[in-house]
Amino acid sequence: MGAVRADTHPVARSKLPLFGCLALLLPTFGLAQINTVQNIAPGVYFHEGDPRLGTCNNGWIVMTDFVVGVDANYPVGARIVIPKIRAMTEKPIRFVIDTHFHPDHSFGNQVWADAGAVPVAQAATLEELQRTGATRWADSAKTRPDVAASSLRLPGLVYTDSMAFDDGVRRVELHWFGVGHTHGDTLVWLPHERILFTGDACVNGSFNYLHDGNVPEWIKLLERAKHLGALKVCPGHGPMGGPEVIADQQEYFIQLAGAVRSLIDERKTPDEVKSSVPGLAAQLRKVAEIARYVPSDFWFMKQVADVYRQLGGGVLPD
Repeated sequence: MGAVRADTHPVARSKLPLFGCLALLLPTFGLAQINTVQNIAPGVYFHEGDPRLGTCNNGWIVMTDFVVGVDANYPVGARIVIPKIRAMTEKPIRFVIDTHFHPDHSFGNQVWADAGAVPVAQAATLEELQRTGATRWADSAKTRPDVAASSLRLPGLVYTDSMAFDDGVRRVELHWFGVGHTHGDTLVWLPHERILFTGDACVNGSFNYLHDGNVPEWIKLLERAKHLGALKVCPGHGPMGGPEVIADQQEYFIQLAGAVRSLIDERKTPDEVKSSVPGLAAQLRKVAEIARYVPSDFWFMKQVADVYRQLGGGVLPD
């Protein structure tokens, strides 16, 4: 097995609020690539999740002696992907990377562990799963048979700022670029192939869930991600794309945050902010590069409320 190296630097700690179900955002993409294995470079694969099942995207990298998976998914998603990996290689699956703590990216850990993999995560992801994982698991198990039939498994290998799997032939880097979608987002970077797996730090479509992160800091995270120089971007949800996926996601946040900041600066009341939401959504949908990121009115209201709170405007009334 190739060497596993990890840098150890302190991680800022803070409490993360409860989150809703990202899968409910359900953009209206075509289903052509869903549940299809895409070979994007020799030994590197992307698998688009199924919104109908609430599953996230997955990736995997075939190293010299073992396989590294990207995102544990829900248990049902793990059970879809693992047989596909085994169908194309006899190499053991040694690691699976939880890009963050949300259930659709980490609740499949036990399924991967049963297949021989060690779950890997950034320190804040482990902390959040330790703090709230059992409660979230119990809530999810009430409505998801796949969760009810499995069990919560915590990451067994943790890093702070960066870590790498490097066997002398292929290199897979794990980076924490700060608070974004959550406080513990991992970006998985393949420097030789210039492929980036982003988790939900970057999505391609109206999948953004903002409650557990910080949009102003998230914009900075995306800027750092852009500087990696990826040619192929594999998002946490939605189709694979190029560097424009990161740029468009960042621009959506810049315009959304700018519009909410203007409402705060104009001293609009919470009710006035809420009444402005339909017009703001219509305005953003007119911008071709970011229109696909604007969700339904219900979820857009949630996004505005989260950004309003993160910018110091307080809590919008329900």
